[in-house]
Amino acid sequence: MTATLEPTTALPPLWLGPLAVDPAVVLAPMAGITNPAFRTLCREFGAGLYVCEMITTRALVERNAKTLQMVRATPEEAAAGFSVQLYGVDPATVGRAVEMLVDEEVAGTRPAHIDLNFGCPVPKVTRKGGGSALPWRRRLLADIVRSAVAAARDVPVTIKTRIGIDAEHVTYLDAGRIAQDEGAAGITLHGRTADQLYSGTADWAPIARLVEAVDIPVLGNGDVWEADDALRLVAETGCAGVVIGRGCLGRPWLFGDLAAAFAGSPRRELPTLREVAAVMLRHAELLSAEEGELHGCTDFRKHVAWYLKGFAVGSDVRRALAMVSSLDELAGLLAQIADQPYPTVVLGGPRGRTSQPRPVALPEGWLADRDDPRPPAGAELLVGGG
Repeated sequence: MTATLEPTTALPPLWLGPLAVDPAVVLAPMAGITNPAFRTLCREFGAGLYVCEMITTRALVERNAKTLQMVRATPEEAAAGFSVQLYGVDPATVGRAVEMLVDEEVAGTRPAHIDLNFGCPVPKVTRKGGGSALPWRRRLLADIVRSAVAAARDVPVTIKTRIGIDAEHVTYLDAGRIAQDEGAAGITLHGRTADQLYSGTADWAPIARLVEAVDIPVLGNGDVWEADDALRLVAETGCAGVVIGRGCLGRPWLFGDLAAAFAGSPRRELPTLREVAAVMLRHAELLSAEEGELHGCTDFRKHVAWYLKGFAVGSDVRRALAMVSSLDELAGLLAQIADQPYPTVVLGGPRGRTSQPRPVALPEGWLADRDDPRPPAGAELLVGGG
C-alpha cells in the first residue's frame, strides 16, 4: 500500500569533500544492527550512505579477527561506496587505523568515507573519556581529527557528536569549529546531551545553531521516525542531510520513503503484513548467508518485535518467531499470520531503545582541564571486536 502526500521541492545532494551522497541520507552505525545484511537490505530500498557498525581503532590496529571481519565491505559496497565509523581516543592509533583502511584496504576496498565517533553515550565508553565525553578535551579532539584527516588524504573524514556531556558542559560548537579547522568534511549532531541517552525528545535547535557557526556540512540526527520528519528537520535547521538510526529498525523501507521525499515525491510506503513478512524473510536470508542459517536466524530474532510493532499478531506466534532457528520455520510461522494493513497508529512514534536520563560516567578529574591533550588512560581497552 502506498500513501500519497503533498509533493515537495527536491533537495540537493550532500557533498562530503568529493563524495556526493544523493539523497542526503546516512544510516547511523548501530551495534549489532548495521551489519552487512542490514546495510544490504536498506540499500535495496533506497540510495544514500550506509555506515558499518562502530569499529574500535585499537582492535583494528591489532588486527583483531572479529574486527577485521566486521570491517569487510560487501561487493555492492565496494562498487557503490563503503563507509566506516571508527572509535578511538589516541591520535596515533586513530591515524594508524585510517592508514590501514585507506592504504592497505583491510576492508577489501578503499572506503569512500570515514566517520569518527564522538557521540556514544554508553557508560562503558564515557567513563574512559571516549565517545561523547571526549569533545570536552578540545586539544585531544583536534589532535585526533587532524591525525585521521592526514592519514585519510583524499577520503573524506567526518565526525559525529552530541550537544555536550550535559546542560552545564556543552561541547558541540567547539567540536564543529575544531572539525572544520582540522579538515573534516562534515559533522553530524545528535540533538541530545550524553546524560539524556535516548530519553525525551531530541532538541533540533542546536543543529540550526551549528549550521550557522560552521561552513562544512552539518547533518542532523535524532527522532527522525518518518521521511517527513527528515524534511522538517532540514527545513527547521538548514542542515545538509540527515542521519537515520532507530527510525529504521524493523522498517528498512524508510530509506525508500526518504529517497522519495528528498526527490520531492509524495509517495510513502505503508506495506501490508504480507509485504512486511517478505522483508523479514529477506533479512533473515541475508543474515544466514553471512553467518550460517542457525546463527543468522538467531541474530534475526531481535528484529521480530520491531517489524511486527503495531500489527495484530498473537502472543504465541510472536514468542515462536522470537525463538526461530531456521528459515523454513520462519517462513512457516509468517505464513500463519493473516494479512492486514500497516498499523498507521505507530507512525511517528519512537522505535528501539529508550532510557531515562542519568549522570554521565567520566574519568576522575576529566572536567578539570579542557586543554589537556593526553589520551585517557585505559580508554582503548575495548578490543573485543568493534
